[in-house]
Amino acid sequence: MWDIFPYQSSDIAMPIYQLLKDVFLFPPQSHAEPEGLLAVGGDLSTERLLCAYQQGIFPWYEEGQPILWWTPDPRMILEPHRLKVSRSLRKSLKKKIFQIRTDTAFARVIRACAHVRVRDDKGTWITPEMEEAYIRLHELGYAHSVESWYEDDLVGGLYGIFMGKCFFGESMFTEKTDASKIAFVVLVEQMKHWGVELIDCQVSSTHLKSLGAHEIPRKEFLQRLDLAMQYPTKPQKWTEEVFDSSQFQI
Repeated sequence: MWDIFPYQSSDIAMPIYQLLKDVFLFPPQSHAEPEGLLAVGGDLSTERLLCAYQQGIFPWYEEGQPILWWTPDPRMILEPHRLKVSRSLRKSLKKKIFQIRTDTAFARVIRACAHVRVRDDKGTWITPEMEEAYIRLHELGYAHSVESWYEDDLVGGLYGIFMGKCFFGESMFTEKTDASKIAFVVLVEQMKHWGVELIDCQVSSTHLKSLGAHEIPRKEFLQRLDLAMQYPTKPQKWTEEVFDSSQFQI
């Protein structure tokens, strides 16, 4: 099902599982390295990605590296009912500076997320191969974008994958103050409306903590994910009829 592969990480050579082509099984997550690295290789096919996300595993690597698959411990999540909206952010929401749209510019959002990180010299895991893979998921109705528009300009947003009753957040970007935060708040309100109790934020960040996200042990995350995946997944585009942000009084 998989091979043992000598992988160099942090200047330390260690054995790691190497995924085989056309086999979409992953090793037990208890075998992950302390930092969360579980396996190397495989591909970014739709089948493998969906299989990975259903198990709480995601790809994260840089240009020039093999595909790396991760399952962090602890895991950062946001429970929609614990969303924190600061006083200043609430003021921005009330001003209705931005128009919120969904799934109208997915490719532009993912490319903007990559561009902003490169521009800010943070590096990016959103390689051209990753872009293509997630755009395919979007075209199939699994990956979605929530976008903040100012007049006719896309100025912020986020993207991720929605399966069962879990939204797997991937990345966000902003070109104007609060643009990505407002898109995130609208997303969380929609998740509340749909009865979703789990938003996966992957790894800890100060930005997400300020919005109410917190860390839980991987074991607990996988238990909660298993419950969320028991609900059917309905791949579809988030049209205005499906995702109506105007209904929320935040």
